[in-house]
Amino acid sequence: MRNTLEQHLPGCAVTLLAGTINDPYLETLLSLTEQEPDALFFSVYIWNVDYVRRLVLDLTTLRPDCPIILGGPQVSHGPQPEWPEQCTIFRGEIEGAPAAFIADLRTGSLKQEYEAGMAVAFPAPYREEDFAGPLRNRAVYYESSRGCPFSCSYCLSSASTGVRVKGLNEVYGELRAILAHSPKSLRFVDRTFNGDRQRALAIWRYLAEHAGPTKCHFEIAPDLFDEELFAFLATVPPGLFEFEIGLQTTNPASLAAVNRTMNLELARTAIARLAVMETIHLHLDLILGLPHETTASFRASVNAAFSLAPHYLQMGLLKVLPGTALQSRQSEFGIQCGHSPPYPVLATRWLGHCSLSRLFWLGQVVETFYNNRYFRTFFRYLRATADDPAAFFEGVLNHCQASGFFHLSPTQDLMTRVLCAATASRADQQLLLELLRYDWLRCGHRFLPDELRLATALQEVQNFLWQALPQNLPPLYDHAGRNEFFKQATFARFSGAALHAIGLTPGPGDGIVAFLPERTTTVERHQRAEVMPVTPPPLPVGPVKQVRQVRRGQKKTQKNSE
Repeated sequence: MRNTLEQHLPGCAVTLLAGTINDPYLETLLSLTEQEPDALFFSVYIWNVDYVRRLVLDLTTLRPDCPIILGGPQVSHGPQPEWPEQCTIFRGEIEGAPAAFIADLRTGSLKQEYEAGMAVAFPAPYREEDFAGPLRNRAVYYESSRGCPFSCSYCLSSASTGVRVKGLNEVYGELRAILAHSPKSLRFVDRTFNGDRQRALAIWRYLAEHAGPTKCHFEIAPDLFDEELFAFLATVPPGLFEFEIGLQTTNPASLAAVNRTMNLELARTAIARLAVMETIHLHLDLILGLPHETTASFRASVNAAFSLAPHYLQMGLLKVLPGTALQSRQSEFGIQCGHSPPYPVLATRWLGHCSLSRLFWLGQVVETFYNNRYFRTFFRYLRATADDPAAFFEGVLNHCQASGFFHLSPTQDLMTRVLCAATASRADQQLLLELLRYDWLRCGHRFLPDELRLATALQEVQNFLWQALPQNLPPLYDHAGRNEFFKQATFARFSGAALHAIGLTPGPGDGIVAFLPERTTTVERHQRAEVMPVTPPPLPVGPVKQVRQVRRGQKKTQKNSE
């Protein structure tokens, strides 16, 4: 917007104001009125339309002489709310602004609506000074193409056809200018980045060589991967790439109903291969409320997604966006949705409201407990042993609802307590407690919460090792570094069964694991863990003794929390 205005209106001074819908309203309103602008432009989306509408109504009262131009998807498609007459609706891409719009803006005689054509070119809008200003400490968004090769009926990308791409040399030049500033995150907004495999590979190779510390995020279609792409991705440094994958559902009838083309078997194979690499952060999406989706089929999708071991699982409600093909078939599918943005589905012909509500909270539990680095070993064990992971999460949901969990801050400590309670009646509960204990310590903690206390306290294990380990134990330490090794590491005892489930080489019985300060090179960078080459003494018989423990920041006597 800024660049288009300055190109066509020489001498025009444009100020960019970036805010969020969580910003205090009055401060946002005053920041607009105090500058006494000649015109105001808003980009309107389903997420900010209510906030923008409130601003617009107040601005038309305070500045009835100031033109207000509204663009973006929420005003470009579908029926409009009653915007004040002072507003001008701009539909389409600003780079394709018609000459009449520019001329009328210049003369102050704007009409109610303008329709833009597709832009011939859409260069990256950034300038050097932007990176020290509006883009400072923000994710940088970049598009190397516009449009989508697919026509999913719930997506606004289906409102237009075809994909427009930039030449690779242009892409390289724009990326070079962006990466020179080492942004923390570079998010490609291309709708299906790997729709053209060779083009995707060329850009990925460029980024692997030039991105440096910048993380690069892409939306990809997993069923479009080939062996050449897999071979290259196996060489990418851990954490450089993040892939967002729209699996949406594993129900073929639902995919067909929304015109989503996907080879499910190829997709599953590709996601599993990417997960095994442990170098690319995988964000997997499911959509709740699609046509033909039942409770059974959505639970099957949850199980399938969980089995693929992504790092992040998102389960969002279907949105019935104005202007989409899905909206035109809303009655056919019996879809009831919210009347206000973002228009979430509340019931369908196949899912009554109560059933959909239950599945929504199931999704909240999966996201809350799974989408962090806290319980990776615990969930890996469930993945290998549970026939119905959705049933496990439903059990966790019951505990969450009974304890008021959703009204509390979901700390690792609280979630650990919930998982301990949810697994209390299982035959393998003791093993699960050991896995939770291992996960807790791998996250860098140097104490154990009460629910994970040990018969042998952490300090007692360390005291035993101090006496049992040799003066030199390469590559962990030598004589000069022995004291520092014990100072920096945390030690805990585990059963042979737990060590086997964790994937560490067990001895004939129990073993002791050292949690070291250095982190792994995988995406989630846990503490490194090593099994010590000694056999621990027999466990004590009888109740756990009372000890005095002082946690950092606390001064009180309590039960041994180890």
